[in-house]
Amino acid sequence: MDQREQTPKVRGQAEQQAAKPVEEVQERPAASLSEILSRAEKAYAAYTEAQKEVAKAYRLSELEAEKAYKESEQQAKSVRDGSLRQALKVFDETVDKTTGARDEAIARAELAYKGAKEQAEKACRDSELQTKSAYNENVRQVLKAYEDSVARAWKKREGTIEQAWKIYAKEGEQ
Repeated sequence: MDQREQTPKVRGQAEQQAAKPVEEVQERPAASLSEILSRAEKAYAAYTEAQKEVAKAYRLSELEAEKAYKESEQQAKSVRDGSLRQALKVFDETVDKTTGARDEAIARAELAYKGAKEQAEKACRDSELQTKSAYNENVRQVLKAYEDSVARAWKKREGTIEQAWKIYAKEGEQ
């Protein structure tokens, strides 16, 4: 029972106790001073007893409020701890996903790099082979052109020498 329910009840009892002697005085003719004093002492005792009950009710209410506060505080701590655990779990999962995505991206980039490197190396080798083949073809053509030129020059030389001998031989006949 809370303080609001107990306090009116205790007050009502104290008022009833205090009202009884007043009612009794009104119903009966005036009594002796000692009888009035005795009734006043009883009323005062009832009043002090009611005050004690009110103080007890306030103390019980205070204890109940303290208990309710402690329960609310404990519940709030439990909710807080659960929320913190959940937030940490979400954080850890997010970090794991992010790390996994990073690792996958790195692996794909390394694979793409490896493929590009292999293609570049192959293109370089192919280019070297083509360049070497073109060089060899150029050398072959230059050598053939040289040999053809030397052969023509030799042939021309022979023709010129033969003509010179013919001319010389005709002059020597004369």
